[in-house]
Amino acid sequence: MCAQNKIPPAPRWDLESIFPGGSKSTEFKAFREKTAKGLEAVKAGVKALPKTLDDSTAPAWTKLILLMQDVAENIHLCISFPHMLVSQDVSDDLAHAAEAEGMSQWSTWEQQKTELNSLSLLASDEAWNKLMNSTELSPIKFALDRDRNLAKMKMPAEQESLMLELATDGYHAWNRLYDKMAGDLRVQFEENGETTEISLGQLATKMADSDRSIRAQAFAKLTEAWKSRADLAAMALNSQAGFRLAVYGRRGWKSPLFEPLHQSRLTQESLDAMWGAISRETPQLGRYVDAKKKLLGIDRFSWYDEFAPCGQVERLYPFDEAGDFIVKNVGEFSTEMADFMRMALDKRWVEAEDRSGKAGGGYCTRTGPFRESRIFMTYGGSYDNLLTLAHELGHAYHGFVLKEKPYFASHYPMTLAETASIFSELLTTDAALKVCDDPQEKLMLLDQKIQQPLVFFTDIHTRYLFDKSFYAERAKGVVGKDRLCELMIAAQKEAFGNLLDESGYHPYFWASKLHFFITDTPFYNYPYTFGYLFAGGVYDRAKKEGSSFAEKYRALLADTGCMTSEEVAMKHLGVDLTKADFWRDAVARSLSDIDEFVKLAESK
Repeated sequence: MCAQNKIPPAPRWDLESIFPGGSKSTEFKAFREKTAKGLEAVKAGVKALPKTLDDSTAPAWTKLILLMQDVAENIHLCISFPHMLVSQDVSDDLAHAAEAEGMSQWSTWEQQKTELNSLSLLASDEAWNKLMNSTELSPIKFALDRDRNLAKMKMPAEQESLMLELATDGYHAWNRLYDKMAGDLRVQFEENGETTEISLGQLATKMADSDRSIRAQAFAKLTEAWKSRADLAAMALNSQAGFRLAVYGRRGWKSPLFEPLHQSRLTQESLDAMWGAISRETPQLGRYVDAKKKLLGIDRFSWYDEFAPCGQVERLYPFDEAGDFIVKNVGEFSTEMADFMRMALDKRWVEAEDRSGKAGGGYCTRTGPFRESRIFMTYGGSYDNLLTLAHELGHAYHGFVLKEKPYFASHYPMTLAETASIFSELLTTDAALKVCDDPQEKLMLLDQKIQQPLVFFTDIHTRYLFDKSFYAERAKGVVGKDRLCELMIAAQKEAFGNLLDESGYHPYFWASKLHFFITDTPFYNYPYTFGYLFAGGVYDRAKKEGSSFAEKYRALLADTGCMTSEEVAMKHLGVDLTKADFWRDAVARSLSDIDEFVKLAESK
């Protein structure tokens, strides 16, 4: 793989093939109108649905459920398409409005699902199971059964429906307000004697710069920016959490983790087993941090040193060559996966250009009935960017595997969502290490690889610990911005142990991390660590079995839409996630490269 000091601009994605004209698209407007009519048909169907379920009424139930599935998939696109437009241009007000409209449609759809679930509780289990085992509905039985069982633990349908309606312009509006606020933030950044105005997305790339003064400036600018918005961020965070806790109280859900665990299709026992194994082994990362401090020539390890590059730090990887490298090495495991990734790159499914006006972060999203994916990122040419590309292409492949599944059977939990993405990362990094004969480059690659457990075992653990402590305090009243900073530092101290210097914490991490403000997914943290360790277990099996595992891997991904996390692990890996054994082995495997990194560092 060739690398250069200056690379051509990365490509922009193709959204025109979905709806030409962006937020002003007449085709998109027509699609939204069609979706709105479908939603009205759903409302009429729910209202007219027979209150009894038996052989004579089963066809009406089946028709309505399948209609609801189609409309839900269309609404998904009514949200994801404008979100892509907002991501590529945070000032696109028409797209912001369209996304809000889509969220409103989704709220209405959820209300209708609530009504349907309420009616399903009136049916006997025998009649319900007979309906679920029918030819038309058996492929989506898993999702429908989970919805019905959850409905038993919710408020009466009238109250749930009202809550969902109010949430659109209340609860979810806080999320949209935060996204707008974050997207509008700009900072003045000085580099190479010039001062330019950059977005927070561009600022984030500076945190991996080889020059510590640049990293420190980026961190200071980030802190300064969010300190100026801390009052608003605290208001949003408290309002979202207050809404959740009020709803949980009405439903009788005692723990704020009930909803995220249900969404993750995971038990508390499995989650506790994972964090227990991590907490016991995190101190091992101290040897990696000490070696990294030596390489960087620093005495204190701060938050902004986590992604400081070691080894070959001046190399830049052109986007096209990065894509070729990923495809080539993925192909040695699975030709199908490689062919898919080649197609995704050639059809410009990736938005990667480094420019101002874009949102920060990266993601992969699906496109509803188009059954395609689009990837959003900012590609600056670093190896970390290359890994992000591999990560998101893994997500896209996961969506491709589920392409022919009914919409309700294509939804996988966040815990399993990271399987394909991290699997792709691990495969790519090992391929790079395999062809590497330069000690400096090898040091860089090992550093990138060990950064993952550092982040997943400390940074992500911090988020989980903060969420737990924040919700405990929010249950007693509003938590002020200063206290939020205190809770964040306390969480960082527990998660990082002695890895960070006392002066190196990030008190405003609660404000700067958009994951805390995503209303659709509370506790948007532990699934990343779960996915990293679970994917490592899958990858370890792939290394042992070689390309013959490709079909088994595909089958595992295909089941993620219709099984719990524990069921997928047991069926395809033969492991029990509630026991410590799997997690202990997974953690040990993730830390196995530390010895070689330290050895290389000491030889410098």
